[in-house]
Amino acid sequence: MLKNLAARKGIDIGCCVNNRYLNNKNYTRIIKREFNRAMPEYELLFKWIHPSKDKYKFELADKVISFAERNKMKIRGYHLLWQSELGLPDWIFKGKFTREELIEILEDHIKTLMERYKGKINEWNVVNEAVDDDNKIRKGVFLDNIGHDYIEMAFRFAHKVYPKAKLYYNDYCIDDLNKKSDAVYKLIKNLLKKGVPIHGVGLQMHLLEELYVNPESVEKNIRRFKKLGLEVGITEMDVRIRKPITQEKIENQARIYGEMLKVALKTKCNTFVMWGASDANSWIPWYFKDYDAGLIFDKNYKPKPAYEKIKEALM
Repeated sequence: MLKNLAARKGIDIGCCVNNRYLNNKNYTRIIKREFNRAMPEYELLFKWIHPSKDKYKFELADKVISFAERNKMKIRGYHLLWQSELGLPDWIFKGKFTREELIEILEDHIKTLMERYKGKINEWNVVNEAVDDDNKIRKGVFLDNIGHDYIEMAFRFAHKVYPKAKLYYNDYCIDDLNKKSDAVYKLIKNLLKKGVPIHGVGLQMHLLEELYVNPESVEKNIRRFKKLGLEVGITEMDVRIRKPITQEKIENQARIYGEMLKVALKTKCNTFVMWGASDANSWIPWYFKDYDAGLIFDKNYKPKPAYEKIKEALM
């Protein structure tokens, strides 16, 4: 079991959990057996849990969180604020709210979720993907109507509600040293100078089997974030493979998983979380039509070479 090996190394290992598959015995079997860390896949997103201004729907999130609790899995909330259309409901985009009204909505949303799950969820990704691919603050309804300080507000609101919670900034393509990770580093460093309560950074690590990722660059990047006093975790890892899937590609995928876990262990990351458990339930095929097979269990819920490389790294 990976979770037992990981515990000895001082790191939590896990995956996102999707409520739609909790009746699938193969799905729940491998999660319960292998992992001690869970993140609801989409159930806590603003779009799903807050479908209208005065209405919250907690049923799906409660289902995933109850599953994690029953199986003694630590939980990280994902996310309190994500400006994407995937993360926000239509009523936010169409509401034509004033700045003051939007700030009030943001504070109420954060307060409602954190108070409901206080003691159950002690870590939250507060802001997700605030930096765009041009390495600037991403345009969106909150930036456009509140301004750059919406990020600071979100962290301060979260800390006010639950001072004991660990609060994270989370993003993609910030795994190694590059212009985007430089921009995120600068953003967080400036926020910390202002006393904003940020405790960690999440590296999504959605990787491609065909693109080389330099472990030394990843290590240097993690270490500079840790020098700011931050915890660092791998939060959404997968290594998608361009079709057709071949054994050679699967073996290379395994190497990447093993190398990234070794870096995470070397730099004392606190989590190694994958964005799914099995290829049978992965988001990759519907989002990237030319890719598949990004996870460590195949579509028959059997361990792939990537599983074995992770196991070797934890021995």
